[in-house]
Amino acid sequence: MCTVTFLPKKNRDFILTSNRDEDPSRASHELNSQLIEGREVRFPKDPKAGGTWFATDEDRFTLCLLNGAFEKHQHRPPYRLSRGIMLLDFFEINHVESFVKNYDFDGIEPFTLVLIDHSEEELRLNQLVWNENELNHQVLNQDSPYIWSSSTLYPQPVRDERRKWFNEWLKGKGSFNQDEILSFHQFGGKGDAWNDFVMNREGKVKTVSVTSLDKRGAEFSFEHLSLI
Repeated sequence: MCTVTFLPKKNRDFILTSNRDEDPSRASHELNSQLIEGREVRFPKDPKAGGTWFATDEDRFTLCLLNGAFEKHQHRPPYRLSRGIMLLDFFEINHVESFVKNYDFDGIEPFTLVLIDHSEEELRLNQLVWNENELNHQVLNQDSPYIWSSSTLYPQPVRDERRKWFNEWLKGKGSFNQDEILSFHQFGGKGDAWNDFVMNREGKVKTVSVTSLDKRGAEFSFEHLSLI
């Protein structure tokens, strides 16, 4: 939920990986599945709100959520709807443009949503950012690697440093595999427990899991590693 990387591969394949930084009581230890509009959607379930931060139907769409928009906001609960429930609601609509134009985002806390359409025809990498007032929708370059860090936990200088770590890790790599990026998500950083990829802020907020989806043609490797 709080650190996400996207790695492009050949033939519209990709690896999407997420570290969840959260109150340890909200850790999810396994993947769940749910039928939504007749399609099986797989995701790690938030035990408190019932939603998720990472979900896929392993057919067309894979989504990953980060807390916060472009900059840190003031937390003002109660909110009308959990961001993790909103993510699952997408699969009822199952269409990017309809979701962007018609979904009611009012009363939802700011978020950044990475939304990948990996249909047979194309791969579209969408970024949706909601700041409580407006939704910013961008279609990113699907052939470029990306890293996102949550603005609620990481100020801009820290986000810049984490991007630097990611760019250094990318150097010399002509291809990507899931084991390598999982290792990077678990051990990347400089020994700073406050801001490394696996972080721990006095036990109150810490990295509770790493989740990764590797699309390989019609096959998917969906890994969820609990760190609690």
